[in-house]
Amino acid sequence: MFNHSGDIESLPASSSQHDADNKPILEPQLNVGGHGATQRRLQNYHVTMIGFCSGIGTGLFIGTGAAYANAGPAGLLLAYIIVGSVLWCVMQSIAELATVIPTAGSFPHFASRFIDPAVGFSLAISYGYCYTISIAAECSASAILVGYWTDMSPAIVITISLVLILALNLLSVRWFGESEVIAGAIKVACFLGLVIVSIVITSGGAPDGETIGFRYWHNPGAWVDYNGITGSTGHFLGFLAAFVNASFSFIGVEVVVITAAESVDPHVAIPKSARRVTYRIALFYILGALLIGLIVDPRDPGLVSGTGNANSSPWVIAIKQAGIVALPSIVNACILISAWSAGNSYCWVGSRMILAMTTDRQLPQIFGRTWKNGVPYVAVLASFLFGPLAYLSLGSGGASQAFSWLMNLSTVAGLIAWATLCFSYIRFHAAMKAQGVSRDSLPWKGPFQPFTAWYGFVGASIITLITGFPVFLKGNWSTPDFIASYVGIPIFVVPIIVWKLVHKTKFARASTIDLWSGRLHKA
Repeated sequence: MFNHSGDIESLPASSSQHDADNKPILEPQLNVGGHGATQRRLQNYHVTMIGFCSGIGTGLFIGTGAAYANAGPAGLLLAYIIVGSVLWCVMQSIAELATVIPTAGSFPHFASRFIDPAVGFSLAISYGYCYTISIAAECSASAILVGYWTDMSPAIVITISLVLILALNLLSVRWFGESEVIAGAIKVACFLGLVIVSIVITSGGAPDGETIGFRYWHNPGAWVDYNGITGSTGHFLGFLAAFVNASFSFIGVEVVVITAAESVDPHVAIPKSARRVTYRIALFYILGALLIGLIVDPRDPGLVSGTGNANSSPWVIAIKQAGIVALPSIVNACILISAWSAGNSYCWVGSRMILAMTTDRQLPQIFGRTWKNGVPYVAVLASFLFGPLAYLSLGSGGASQAFSWLMNLSTVAGLIAWATLCFSYIRFHAAMKAQGVSRDSLPWKGPFQPFTAWYGFVGASIITLITGFPVFLKGNWSTPDFIASYVGIPIFVVPIIVWKLVHKTKFARASTIDLWSGRLHKA
């Protein structure tokens, strides 16, 4: 719990639950060290699939089209490599923290404990709204995707999506895990199918019989001009645009770490997910970017058509041009499942952020109430309340405009969270050193620390600052776009100031940071 200054006080552990082998697990007392009243019902295969597939959605399947149009083959590939390296560093840092201290909600507690309770409070708000708003974004996307086949009212699709998301999140977390396994398997199968089809297309094996090879790397070239700006300046701006878009595609990969508090064996499952993120980045994002540069012309107007469904996907554009008839509808169906799965996981993440605030005494304890199955139902309902914002897409501007605006809001909040979490690890590492605690005593050690965390912190901070760069170009100013790109920064900073003024919290000193509360030990 917190004392008057906001610092965490350690309390003894108490035996409560059992693991998969029916061995007793010693856990900290409720609301101590970030421990909540949820139950450990996620098996290792649940966590593995969540870690491998979380974040794979409309950003990867559709959003890459606009990025490719802005940057060209080389720009897109380079953008995904650099942002992927930042994400890799973030994952190694937060996975080590979650393995040591698998707490409810994880992220806000780490910031409260290792930086300042005011930062943890603000991170919970910022990261929480990032995901609760994204519920609406993904439901809006679902309505757009269904529009690929039918003129059914978007309101009907949004309502069905919201009802399914709420129902599944009120069931035991095991069912959430099972749904993510099924959706994840579909997403992986879809992507692997696209890889095979892309190789066939570029090799001349499609119905049109045309061999493409590296044609688009030569004409129009590895780089393209951004908004008519020619030369190296235009190429660099195109790369920046792809850089920002790639960040949106990667946001969400880190949510697997939040499963630590509900995982049967976080000491095994979380490190495994952290190690496998390397292969995931290489397979889904870097290989995907390379293949897109082989199969479709960056000048194709369909890439920037803004339909929001499969018609804007570079994969589907290439498939249609190659004369393959049935696949576009199949791909759109997979993207629809991805969008719904993302909205489902976002509701789950948002509820766990709210739960984390109750364990750190930053919200009334009513938000931490759980049913017998361990579901924090009040937190789930509070998180879900933002979902109906999806109906805003039915107003003027259309669903795609609402989705774009919500996407910008969530991207900045996610990037701020990356930077904050890396800094949390930096403080944790400093505390270990100051208190003479060897990292060899940890259940798992992330590689190259603390340099990995510093790279993630600096990289995420830079991306956050350049997110809205297009509005600063000559003749490009847009107040709504500027607000959407940067409102996440004051939303993060203002609560820190308010909490510090009200509660007089202090920056955590390395010599006194609590390194022990909330650790999970087996008897």
